[in-house]
Amino acid sequence: MKDCIFCRIARGDIPSSKVYETERVVAFDDINPMAPVHVIVIPKEHIATLMEITETEGGLMTEIVAAVQEAARLKGVDRTGFRVVVNCNEDGGQVIFHLHVHVLGGRKLQDELG
Repeated sequence: MKDCIFCRIARGDIPSSKVYETERVVAFDDINPMAPVHVIVIPKEHIATLMEITETEGGLMTEIVAAVQEAARLKGVDRTGFRVVVNCNEDGGQVIFHLHVHVLGGRKLQDELG
């Protein structure tokens, strides 16, 4: 999608603080962090929601998980702990309709789901 902010970041049209990048995914620091470490991991291909992932993506979710792991290592939260969040659709809290994964850490996170 031409106007999708995450597509524009993936293309390099909008600058970002990249944490990690491969051919198919990119991880970057969130500009409005909710924790000391807040990285966003996205596929470079526009996929609107988690519900659109199919077998035809050929291991994309595995690559996203690998990017989450590497971002956690690079940010130093791999041993202390971190939270991974994927919001899906409006009721799930998704605001930008380009699949993205939040990696949050750097402090003790409260259990909001309690």
